[in-house]
Amino acid sequence: MSEMLTAAVTLADLGPAVSVFGSARLPSDSPYCKMSYELSHKLAKAGLAVIAGGGPGIMEAANRGAYDAGGTSIGLNIKLPAEQTDNGYQTTALQFEYFYGRKATFFMHSCAYVALPGGFGTVDELFEALTLIQTGKLPKGPVYLVGSEFWCGMVDWIREQMLPLGMITPDHMDLFTIEDNLDTIVAQIVSYAKTHTETSHRKSSLPRS
Repeated sequence: MSEMLTAAVTLADLGPAVSVFGSARLPSDSPYCKMSYELSHKLAKAGLAVIAGGGPGIMEAANRGAYDAGGTSIGLNIKLPAEQTDNGYQTTALQFEYFYGRKATFFMHSCAYVALPGGFGTVDELFEALTLIQTGKLPKGPVYLVGSEFWCGMVDWIREQMLPLGMITPDHMDLFTIEDNLDTIVAQIVSYAKTHTETSHRKSSLPRS
């Protein structure tokens, strides 16, 4: 609760922000890291804050892209026995010991979500965002899967297995978009941010100290 309160107070006046999810394990010269950097650079230039996990790999590329663009680069750093080392490209760095508070902070302060390739943690974050939107706990903001070659197999499985069994409805397939054109993503998120006011509803109602 203390971690969530600190995050809520720190980010209370953040404004429109985009959460970028992705693997900590990919090297900086990975094509996916380069996509993360370029996308976040474009988002920051468009006036949007970027929220990433604060670690290496795709997370570092996202923070660095926003940082190099002179924008707001938020890092939600988590203490782990391996993998996670805080990157140095954060204009605001928050420290978490618990995943619950960290994930809640992503969703409280984002108007859109971008998932680049990643492992269990990335998929967890992606599906939590989709679940919260599906159940009306979050406004229906844009959710993009970047890296079509990586994501298409999973989406095919959802369409071939979950959908025919009625575990999801056809409308739920519209909650996310596979898109590799970064300019298209930025333009659509900027348009959404300009025409919706949900970001004000995401600001935490926790009492301020």
